Amino acid sequence: MAKQRTPIVKLSRRLGIVLGKEKYVRRRAYPPGVHGPKQAKSRSRLSAFGEQLREKQKAKAIYGILEKQFSGYFKKASRKEGNTAESLVRLLELRLDNIVYRLGWARTRRQARQIVNHGFILVNRNSVDIPSYSVSMGDELSIKPSKIEKGIIKMIPEAANLGTLPRWIARDEKAVTGKITSIPEGEDLDQGFDPTLIVEFYSR
Repeated sequence: MAKQRTPIVKLSRRLGIVLGKEKYVRRRAYPPGVHGPKQAKSRSRLSAFGEQLREKQKAKAIYGILEKQFSGYFKKASRKEGNTAESLVRLLELRLDNIVYRLGWARTRRQARQIVNHGFILVNRNSVDIPSYSVSMGDELSIKPSKIEKGIIKMIPEAANLGTLPRWIARDEKAVTGKITSIPEGEDLDQGFDPTLIVEFYSR
């Protein structure tokens, strides 16, 4: 399976977003490379195509998705009724690895993907090890009982305090379970990139 192998800090600096530890990005707030400081000034002078491409790259980096799979999400979103930009973000937010991250069961989406790949997660009591699995409203997530004592799961209480739980997800901390109570919409779809520019990119 293809993987994103660019170091997180380098990718963060290139796109001007925080994907890993913020302190490393803040230390050098310009693109990597010898011409990084000069490139930082040119970020505000991008062409329309450049802006569209940058937003697509941001979305791919945030969710850890490569081009082939990302374009597949766009095609699926474009076939749905309603706003294509909103449908695209909704599809990305409902990925299983993203839900695991949103629940606070992982520090990052990369770690969440690893947890799913290793068979830690149950969806409606059935084992699912596919990070791109699409979760639906009403689905219940839990951690496989045999995995509860594993080291990576012991970090859950600490990881759960790193971010705010989205309003469309419910979490039972004692039982270590979660449930999709509604479909993300409105402010829930504001994820640090402009999906309308992504739609324009693919609609050229």
